[in-house]
Amino acid sequence: MTTVRVVVGGAVFDRGRLLAARRSAPPELAGRWELPGGKMEAGETPAQALVRELREELGVEAEPLERIEGEWPLKPGYVLQVWTARLLAGEPRPLEDHDELRWLTPDRIDEVDWLEQDRPAVALAARLLAAADAVPPGPR
Repeated sequence: MTTVRVVVGGAVFDRGRLLAARRSAPPELAGRWELPGGKMEAGETPAQALVRELREELGVEAEPLERIEGEWPLKPGYVLQVWTARLLAGEPRPLEDHDELRWLTPDRIDEVDWLEQDRPAVALAARLLAAADAVPPGPR
């Protein structure tokens, strides 16, 4: 039986927007957009991996919230799982594997050229974001 490694992606929400990251490497992915994240390491939970990856790639502290339903095959032996997350501290910067970041509102999600495997999760994330935006905030 082959082991499948999980790659965690973060649908990072902030002020009604979703964070998109443009790949700078490897060459076959460069210039395309994705949800930031990376491979889970041995002994990590998906939430721990996402927190670590967002810290390494973007220099931010984030809180994973909920997993977006579904998983998407990547290269052989890898599968993408996506969690929504909110920023706790820091301003995202493209530190590793990316050369540009962009905040997108749900109605502007299609303005960037997403990697194929990210598209279903991005569409679901945009729906969650639009639905959350439509609900007025409750009492604090």
